[in-house]
Amino acid sequence: MESMRINKFLAQQGYASRREIDRLIEEGKVTINGVVAKCGERVTEKDKIVISGKQFKAKNVKLVYFLLNKPQKVLCSAKDERGRKIVTEFIDTEERIYPVGRLDYDTEGAIILTNDGDIFNKIMHPKSEIYKQYLVTVTGEVKDKELSKLARGVMLEDGMTLPAKVKLINRTEKKTEFKISIREGRNRQIRRMVEAIKHRVISLKRERIGEISLESLEVGKYRSLTKKEIEYLKKL
Repeated sequence: MESMRINKFLAQQGYASRREIDRLIEEGKVTINGVVAKCGERVTEKDKIVISGKQFKAKNVKLVYFLLNKPQKVLCSAKDERGRKIVTEFIDTEERIYPVGRLDYDTEGAIILTNDGDIFNKIMHPKSEIYKQYLVTVTGEVKDKELSKLARGVMLEDGMTLPAKVKLINRTEKKTEFKISIREGRNRQIRRMVEAIKHRVISLKRERIGEISLESLEVGKYRSLTKKEIEYLKKL
């Protein structure tokens, strides 16, 4: 095989995302043929790669792509030392997969899982500008000016949010339901945006990632991405 960057090689092998592999390399936990690896080094299947003291064995990998409707109280991770339920437990596959991005522990909805490190990198790259659409129910009556503020951007502890797309669904004195699409992925971002306009999230569900939608997929269920959806992600 032709040589390729070590982070891409290991990501395609399903070991971890490129970002995680780069972190391991920077921490000095990866060696190539007995020499501490450097970010950007190129390898082939013939090279001896050791990660955290364990030799990595290359294998023929089948690339797989899934969309899961994540339930609440499920962790977006491939492992958890505290024994909490994780998203990979819902997927029936022999391949080692990991979630692309994160959903809060208490948030349900669309999450993509794959062993394709290139797809992970494309979706998570800041320049991808993929909008993620959420259905939000919050306490109280949210005024039009407050919805406009969410759309323009609000100031959080870690800076101003980017402009969002907001659409009102229903509004009463006790609660308001709306859809919001954002292209950032800050920790608990929508919950914090709602708190910034003096309301509180009652329920939060991610319905869509770019052109990939849950549609009628039930909570806790998953499906394989279609050929068209995979091609869409690869073209990002």
